[in-house]
Amino acid sequence: MRDVYVAGIGITTFTRLEYPLSEIASYASMMALKDAGVTEVDQVYVANMGAARVNHQTALASAVVDSLSLTPAGAAAIENGPASGGSAIKAGFQAVASGMDDVVLVAGAERMREVNNLEATDFVATLTHPIAEYIYGVTLPAHAAMFTRLYMDKYGVTERHLAMVGVKNQNAALNNVWAHLQQEITLEGILDSPEAMTNNPYVAEPLRFFDACPVSDGGAALVLVSEEKAKELGRPLIRITGVGQATDTHAVHERSEPTDLMAVRKAAGDAFAMAGLTPQDVDVAELHDAFTILEIAESEEVGFFPKGEGHIALEKGETALGGKIPINVGGGLKGRGHPVGATGIAQAWEIVTQLRGDGGARQVQDAKIGFTCNFGGFGNNVVCLTFERED
Repeated sequence: MRDVYVAGIGITTFTRLEYPLSEIASYASMMALKDAGVTEVDQVYVANMGAARVNHQTALASAVVDSLSLTPAGAAAIENGPASGGSAIKAGFQAVASGMDDVVLVAGAERMREVNNLEATDFVATLTHPIAEYIYGVTLPAHAAMFTRLYMDKYGVTERHLAMVGVKNQNAALNNVWAHLQQEITLEGILDSPEAMTNNPYVAEPLRFFDACPVSDGGAALVLVSEEKAKELGRPLIRITGVGQATDTHAVHERSEPTDLMAVRKAAGDAFAMAGLTPQDVDVAELHDAFTILEIAESEEVGFFPKGEGHIALEKGETALGGKIPINVGGGLKGRGHPVGATGIAQAWEIVTQLRGDGGARQVQDAKIGFTCNFGGFGNNVVCLTFERED
């Protein structure tokens, strides 16, 4: 198996965008191609969840290839819910590692704000089990709220811990010009003040408004290349060293312990094993914080902290910039935004930015090893990746 390197990265602003979906993907892709210094690719993978349902666009990968004048490159769309981005990176990794392709463009895009919030919530809810969950009105916020209540009861997590994640990540986004949320928040303003309930109402108790990521449009892209091509291009050598993917039961109630995210644990373990690393080797991480509780839970499942102690590490500042293991220093989904098909690629974009030393005010000092966790459904399909800078 050949080594695989990230030669180029690109991203759009995550916000409300008025461009067609294929153009959003193409813009991020042009940035990545320019960054890598390539004009021809062998294969294009485009990650997306809602093109057909929300945007009335099918054959998205073909449209992106044509828009970029990359024909006759191969093209395929990857749909795997919110884990679409990570899954597309995995497909691109396999194509290069196998020797089938030397240069692969991996893009992800979503235009979710074309519909209203109720329609967007329903669209995302189609991830749930169609017979056991969806027909009863279960949504992703509802799943997250039930999970949060169980976590609180079992491990002592409080609403204050959730708010601490929200404040940390949303304020981190202020140092990321591409991030959706550019509003500073405080614990006083969203939790402690008399106006807190007005500023930060419950959306699915115990989760409040600032415990959830925004609905975003946006795109992100990577160019993956072989070692020979990477050295020829002369870009910083950032290698994908580990890939892990795992699944769990579709219906959450069928899990023996609903507070365990077994797919996260397995995917992370496989990625670390493939890379020959441990969680303690990681310098900077991107965890899938669509809801604040998920950062805490995932930080435990991937092995950064013992089970039930993620919120304690949070209290100590260990997950903040300058801490033991900085998590979501570019804002995470909470601050950067969550255009679902683009999210896993945006996580990789942030890690590569960090490993190159280009993070500016959010730069993790001496970052050499990075990690991403792209969480699909409610933990029923998860992709984890490790990245390493080669000096």
